[in-house]
Amino acid sequence: MAAPSSIPLKFTVRRCEPELVAPAKPTPYEQKLLSDIDDQASLRFQVPVISFYQYEPSMEGKDPAEVIREALAQTLVCYYPFAGRLREGANGKLIVDCTGEGVMFIKADADVTLEQFGEPLLPPFPCSDELLYNVPNSEGMLNCPLLLIQVTRLKCGGFIFALRLNHVMSDGTGLAQFLFALGEMARGVATHSISPIWERHLLDAQHPAGITFTHREYDEVEAPVTTPITILPFDNPVQRSFSFGFAEVSLLRSLLPPHLRRCTTFELITACLWRCRTLAINLDPDEEVRMICVVNARSKFNPLFPSGYYGNVFVFPAAITTVKSLREKPLGYAVELIKQVKASVTEEYVKSVAALMVARGKRIHFPNVIGTYIISDLTKVGFEDTDFGWDKAVFGGTMIAVGVISFLMPTKNKKGEVGSVASICLPAPAMERFAKELENMLKQQPSEGKKSKSISISSAL
Repeated sequence: MAAPSSIPLKFTVRRCEPELVAPAKPTPYEQKLLSDIDDQASLRFQVPVISFYQYEPSMEGKDPAEVIREALAQTLVCYYPFAGRLREGANGKLIVDCTGEGVMFIKADADVTLEQFGEPLLPPFPCSDELLYNVPNSEGMLNCPLLLIQVTRLKCGGFIFALRLNHVMSDGTGLAQFLFALGEMARGVATHSISPIWERHLLDAQHPAGITFTHREYDEVEAPVTTPITILPFDNPVQRSFSFGFAEVSLLRSLLPPHLRRCTTFELITACLWRCRTLAINLDPDEEVRMICVVNARSKFNPLFPSGYYGNVFVFPAAITTVKSLREKPLGYAVELIKQVKASVTEEYVKSVAALMVARGKRIHFPNVIGTYIISDLTKVGFEDTDFGWDKAVFGGTMIAVGVISFLMPTKNKKGEVGSVASICLPAPAMERFAKELENMLKQQPSEGKKSKSISISSAL
């Protein structure tokens, strides 16, 4: 297991004054409602995304910041709601006021090379607050820019593209669609290959609203007298990344019974992380823990959801068990629970969630307890595929884990082998226990007798 670096990378970032980039042409001045899935309380936060680009000889003499700035103005003509501001209407319903005010944009330079960030590129990244500057008074839900973009030019000729998204506007798939369109404009493509579709009413609750499923992901957790719950104690958290290559995934899969070995890599890694995290946070054996899976529901609709829709089309089914069961039963037990809740997602399930949001006023949230864990799979979203003319990114994903939310992202090692990396956020003592639990799991010998390489761990913040 690779130890965190004792000498963190430090560098200086020089920023230009933030500016607002408005659509390049006049756009409709109107108000658009978000869906009942979009404006739930659980999505009212900002998501930071980052991509790293190498020097491209064919683009010599071109400024990536200016290329992207001009492309952004062009892209906002079709994606003009991003240039607006959120308002709150009756009963807390969020409304996009399409004012055309623009997206916050920052040009910057850093005295560092891409190579100095190490290989492979893994979050958390040094000086991340400088690579995505939090412009004062810009991060609110209402009356603030819905996107903030910073392009930081590196002294090697590469650059870093960082973005902050108000999550109520889009999910990962929707954001990737917007970035793909932005890349097309940057490369001089005349029209978008995918036309954006708003149509947020498609995910509004039907009238009368029918809650047809039990949604335990939104339980209002009440502690029994005999088993007190553990409220989220996230003071002074640290961030680390854990990489899963072919060897690690093969070993974990070999620990499963034959009938489960065809599970997806996401199901396998999620079960592994859930078990290790649960053991690391030292909860009461009888306390309930839940693994909330972020499930993209686009393929669950009949007919299929329209191509071009860039709103939130995912739900959060929860696998629930006790600490004792997760600790004492084999890894396959957790895999089975995760497979079951993923399979429960249907078109009717999504409509039931929308109905729940309306019935309970959209203010319901995930239980604020450390026993709740959420993993979002970004391995197939395609952030790294965005091409502004400098080819695809060498890394594209979220900058950090966000509280109890971890992100699973694609990565490549020095040999070009594709794997997955999970970002984790925990208090420092729990993080050390987590790393140890994961190391011990990866030392288990599979039935075939093959050995696996140790997992690699990035530096902690």
